Amino acid sequence: MNQEQTQSTILLVDDVAENIDILNEVLSPHYRTRVALNGEKALKIAFSATPPDLILLDIMMPGLDGYQVCEQLKNNPDTRDIPVIFVSAMSEVDDERRGLELGAVDYITKPISPAIVLARVRTHLALYDQNRELARQVSERTAELLNTRQQIIRRLGRAAEFRDNETGNHIIRMSHFCRLIGEEFGLGEKSLDILYNAAPMHDVGKIGIPDHILLKPGSLDASEWAQIKRHPEIGAEIIGQHSDELLQAARTIALCHHEKWDGSGYPQGLKGKEIPLMARIVALADVFDALTSARPYKKAWPLEETLGHIEAQVGIHFDPGLIGPFRRALPQMLNIREQFADHHGALEDSPAAPLGRSPEPSGLAAASKQSQPA
Repeated sequence: MNQEQTQSTILLVDDVAENIDILNEVLSPHYRTRVALNGEKALKIAFSATPPDLILLDIMMPGLDGYQVCEQLKNNPDTRDIPVIFVSAMSEVDDERRGLELGAVDYITKPISPAIVLARVRTHLALYDQNRELARQVSERTAELLNTRQQIIRRLGRAAEFRDNETGNHIIRMSHFCRLIGEEFGLGEKSLDILYNAAPMHDVGKIGIPDHILLKPGSLDASEWAQIKRHPEIGAEIIGQHSDELLQAARTIALCHHEKWDGSGYPQGLKGKEIPLMARIVALADVFDALTSARPYKKAWPLEETLGHIEAQVGIHFDPGLIGPFRRALPQMLNIREQFADHHGALEDSPAAPLGRSPEPSGLAAASKQSQPA
């Protein structure tokens, strides 16, 4: 008897105590056993915090019969993988077929052969252990791949920030801001995770803007500004078309984060809810961080003036439906700003840039220096 066997628990389900005794005599020297004299008790044990590793299940029982018990087990995600072996006097082929169709892994007819019961139990426990280990390895590998994908996305986002004298903390803050606003808006956990991990890619298109334009110290002329306005489309091109939900969201955000609620944005001039929700959230979070962050070409705006500017842009630049969630998320956003500060400018004591100058929401140095509206 090995340690792995002694750690396995077998649930014996039969309404006849003598049948339970026979099975228990065969299995208890090798496994822990639990018993249930009806289907209701069997389900209670299976759904408990310590479910069995395998179930030997009679079919003909008062109340819930074995088929019904098996069906409920297989319909519950927490118990559907537990191997069920029917043990029954019902020996017709149709009886066996029905049991296997319901999800049982095996079918043993009464009167039982102790050797056959022990052999079948050992086989299915071994398969169950292998499946659980495989599932664990797949889950572990999936988590590793997800983490790698997220790191690649963040590195690409960081590469874009390097082109524009931004700091890595900008994309960290942006991700948190977007998640907090989305959470207050009512997005579900899966959407929040996608938004959080896709937001860093919003300005990846800056990689495709020539340095002499992107880093120009003076104002941009019309042709240069036209080049700057191409970065959303360049970003969408870099990310490309994918079936993966995260990359789909990253592409959408990169393409649409400069659209404005009133239709005056670029590159497509989308208006209102034509603009994807995640891009509308990113636009708001991006402007907040751009205004409140010090850069080589500007000082940070104080919080009061930043909020005044954002409120003035409701219905023009920003979705009116996001302002309530933004306000509710603001205390946590300020905590994030403090936690991931750039250390070269303070939110509270930095003088504002002139409010008549509307900075580029993405914080582009060149765009913030030109005279045309963002």
